[in-house]
Amino acid sequence: MSGLPATGKSTIARALATEIRAVHLRVDVIEQAVVRAGAGEHPLGPAGYTIAYLLAEDFLRQGLMVVADSVNPLAITRQGWRDVASTAAVDYVDVEVVCSDRAEHERRASTRVGDIPDLILPTWSVISRREYEPWDREHLIVDTARRGIAGCVTQVRSAISQLRQ
Repeated sequence: MSGLPATGKSTIARALATEIRAVHLRVDVIEQAVVRAGAGEHPLGPAGYTIAYLLAEDFLRQGLMVVADSVNPLAITRQGWRDVASTAAVDYVDVEVVCSDRAEHERRASTRVGDIPDLILPTWSVISRREYEPWDREHLIVDTARRGIAGCVTQVRSAISQLRQ
């Protein structure tokens, strides 16, 4: 699950992981744990992603499904998840979560409450200026502007089901 902060990506990832009985692997949690342990400070750079890739591969090798949740602003971070799936010999679905209604996205960014202790959420100003490379390959786009969480989860589950056919 990829996408800018405040699009609904973590909410969808958590609900999807619960429905399909998968591990919800959230880079924000990993990065905040590194900061809390005194081993770095925000922004961490590739550290959180590197840890997440290794954890995901370990979970996949144990036969668990993984819903990875991170901004993935760069082609290289998206490729990292594909490489994990390839190494573990499992299928994957690239999902980009967007909120096509700019005013709604800004409202969400301005009103959301964090669920990771001590993690400072980015402001709308930071989100709207964030580097986010265009995608260079086919992927599923989930637009949360006018669709509820259940509908978004259904869309992703449908894409997962198509892989298994």
